[in-house]
Amino acid sequence: MQILQIISSARGAESYSTQLSQGIIDKLRAAHPGSSVVVRNLAKNPFPHLEEAHLQAYFTPVEARSTEQQQAVRHSDEAIAEVLAADVLVIGVPFYNFSIASSLKSWLDHLTRAGITFRYTPTGPEGLITDKRVYLAVASGGIYSEGPMQPYDFATPYLRWMLGFLGMTDITVARAEGVKLPEFQAQALQKGLDSVAV
Repeated sequence: MQILQIISSARGAESYSTQLSQGIIDKLRAAHPGSSVVVRNLAKNPFPHLEEAHLQAYFTPVEARSTEQQQAVRHSDEAIAEVLAADVLVIGVPFYNFSIASSLKSWLDHLTRAGITFRYTPTGPEGLITDKRVYLAVASGGIYSEGPMQPYDFATPYLRWMLGFLGMTDITVARAEGVKLPEFQAQALQKGLDSVAV
């Protein structure tokens, strides 16, 4: 089994989302000996935000692309190849200002390509990245899975919808939440990990 780990936290080893991701991967490897892991660290090696050059390259046939366009499309091709090669994705999701890190958004933007990762049909868009299992390792300072702050979780619904749009609908959400609240902090990481069955 091939596992793709996506790291989007800028906090390095201190990151709860990265620690939770790693815990999920450890569980997966224990359940599936011999599994390999590919790590894509978006905090250390971010994808560029989409610019005109990227969009022009996407809509230019491969054989007609200039050298500049070939370079512009490189990140997207890499992101797509890594996802297609993986059986399981484990995505670290730090909760930044009620949503996802911009580095994770850029990765998704490069992953979303009409005719390659999704297509338009007479009945609507169809995702082309199928047969993948996805774990979202979400870390937040407060409690957003329930209670009065739940409506302000714009990260998890967006990722569920966006990944589903691309065809990835087998999604498990694990949460290390309340990491800034003294009464929850000590147990937050283990609680999130215990919620995951592999």
